[in-house]
Amino acid sequence: MATYKELLEQQKELDRQIADARAKEISGAVQSIRELIAEYQLTEQDLFATRRGEGRGGVEKPAKAKVAPKYRNDATGETWTGRGKAPRWLDGQNRENFLIEKAE
Repeated sequence: MATYKELLEQQKELDRQIADARAKEISGAVQSIRELIAEYQLTEQDLFATRRGEGRGGVEKPAKAKVAPKYRNDATGETWTGRGKAPRWLDGQNRENFLIEKAE
């Protein structure tokens, strides 16, 4: 059985071999990628598009529609759509007093 020091030396040698193999394989991978980029004339946008389909051939998701405010604090001009947690200026107040009247 190998001693602790011998095993540490083996580990150092393996770490060196691993680093060398990784560098060699990365070099080959980069070369392959460069060839593919040149062959297909890929752009940075093609390669690094977001998940929303911004790349070539992707389908854009429609933007979420803005929700019109339903309540307004006339004193400060702050508004609230009625979604999510109510703002503090509505705490203990009758919401009907802050409704924004729709022009019809």
